[in-house]
This record gives sequence, C-alpha cells and structure tokens, in this order.
Amino acid sequence: MSVLDEATAVREGENLNVVKVDEYLKEVLPELTGKPIVKQFSGGASNLTYLIQYYNKDLILRRPPFGKIAKSAHDMLREADIMKSLRDVYPYVPEVFTQCDDHAVMGCDFYVMERFVGIIPRQEMPKELALNEEDTRRLCLNVIDKLVDLHKVDYKAAGLEAIGKGSGYVQRQIEGWSDRYNKAITEDATSFSEVIAWLKDKMPEDVKTCVIHNDFRFDNVVLNPDNPFEIIGVLDWEMATLGDPLMDLGNSLAYWVQADDDPGFKMMRRQPTHLKGMLTRKEVVNYYLAKSGLTASNFDFYEIYGLFRLAAIVQQIYYRYYHGQTKDKRFAGFVDVAKYLEKRCMKLISKSTL
Repeated sequence: MSVLDEATAVREGENLNVVKVDEYLKEVLPELTGKPIVKQFSGGASNLTYLIQYYNKDLILRRPPFGKIAKSAHDMLREADIMKSLRDVYPYVPEVFTQCDDHAVMGCDFYVMERFVGIIPRQEMPKELALNEEDTRRLCLNVIDKLVDLHKVDYKAAGLEAIGKGSGYVQRQIEGWSDRYNKAITEDATSFSEVIAWLKDKMPEDVKTCVIHNDFRFDNVVLNPDNPFEIIGVLDWEMATLGDPLMDLGNSLAYWVQADDDPGFKMMRRQPTHLKGMLTRKEVVNYYLAKSGLTASNFDFYEIYGLFRLAAIVQQIYYRYYHGQTKDKRFAGFVDVAKYLEKRCMKLISKSTL
C-alpha cells in the first residue's frame, strides 16, 4: 500500500469536459503528450481538486464547486495570483502553470498547478511511516513552524498588499462570518445567536497584520515521502488574505482534536492530532507564541471564533446540499456538525475568564 496521497475516480456530478480541458491545456502547455486521465482527490469540501495525468506530466486542476455559490466565494483567479506572488518568498507554494477565465472551457474560472508528490497527513497517519511518539512530536512542531514562517513573510516585498484590507480584521471577520452564517441558515439549523453576541462583545484589537492562510491544517501540508519530517508543500490558498495571525491560529485549532476530547469532537477529527506525541491545543498556542514573538494573555476568543467560523463554513456547505446544489452525501450530516459546534462554543464561553 502506497503512503502517497492518491486520487481516485471522479465523484458523480463533478465530471469535467475532458475534451475541452485537454484542448485548452495543450494550447497553453504544448509539451503535453497523450490523452489525459482525469481523477479526483477526495480531501476538501470546498473547491474541487483534480489530477490530470498526461504521458509526460501530472497536473493539478482546481475549480469551484458545482451549483450556486456566493458571489465573493471561490475566486480561483485570486487564489492563483496569491500563489504566484507568494511562491518566491514562501517556497512551499505549488507553481501555477496557467489560470483560465474563459468559461467556454468548463463554465467557470480555474487554474492548473504543479503536483507535489508526497504524503498528506489526513485522518489517520499511514502505518507504514511507523512514527513513534518522539517522531510524531517532531513532525508536529515542523508543521507549526511553517505557519510561523508564513506569518513572518514580508507581504509588502512580495507585492501582496492588495489581497486584504489589513487592520480591523478581527471586527470584519466577526461581522462577516455572522452575516454569512445567518444567510446559510436552513429550517433544521441552529441560530448561534448567543455565540455571535459574545464574540461581538469580546473582540480584541488586531495584534498585527500579515499574510494568513485561513485554513492551515495537517491535511493541507505535503510531506516528503523520503523524509516525512520535511514539509515540501502547503496547499489550499483559497482563503488566504492579510489579517491577524492569532485569528489564523484559532482557525487551525478548530480542527485540532486531541486525545482527551469528548466523543462528539473526536467524530469530527480529520487529521492525526490525537496521536501520542502531538501537542495539545494549549501547547500549540504556547509554542506558537514563543516562536512568533507574539503575546496573548487569553486565547479563548480566538479558539471560540475558530469554532464558530468552522460552523459557518459547514452550514454554508450544508445549505448547498439542502437545496440540491450538490449531491455529495458527505454533506448530509453537516447541519448536526454545526449544532455540535454551537454547544462546544457555549461550553467554552461558560468557562472563559474574558
């Protein structure tokens, strides 16, 4: 069994027009030979990721989901532009080969990038790696270091001043995600009204402005198959912007399920943060602050924000499923995930000293 991240058959309702894609790619990349084989990666619940295999080259194609989507969401050309600008100063970004705004090809904007052949730590760490507790901790620290490195990038030197509004980020996020959640509510959803009110009341000032990933997780990093402690790639730059780094860390912790969490949170686990050797969420915060030089007397706000934002994303995806805009059965229970996250937020609020 291979430890490499592999694509599988394309999901029902998410097929590409292979003839048109092939014609376009061979026009912009004339070195391609043979008929393409198209597969799809299973990870992710937002933008769709395909493997396009030619005789002499593998490519990765990223496009937005099918169905009605928010006007400002899934901006593929923006994502590609950010990656191209960031690659020179943050070498873990894949090279973008082409980006297309001609909807005659597949009815949407999309881009094509290089494929990083490696290991993606998803829900379970491949047993073939045989990592012990010390190895696991080493890998964990290396992953967090890549987030610290990103937050230290000189975004002005990289020409990335225009990818976000900068200061006032905390307030914009609380107001923005509150609005997006409310617009995605379905008849069977929860309101999150108390959590939203608490977040609006407890908003801190931004600690600084930097490039943030906004979806930094283990299953968005690629490990060198010959040296699994080495991170060779960071993927999924869809939501990258300029903002507050502690908000970015809070987003990451929303996915950080540790060994002693309750069964409900463990059911949501998508990355191997439960393994012996992995840092706890508190240890992650302490390590990040020490490495970044930033300070936070109380991290409750950022952790609760991360969980609420995740709930809003989950509810937006469920909204598409509820209204028949996607047939992906993975999303059928997402409304229950959002309800659980509200309970988790309320529990943390009840214990908070803010």
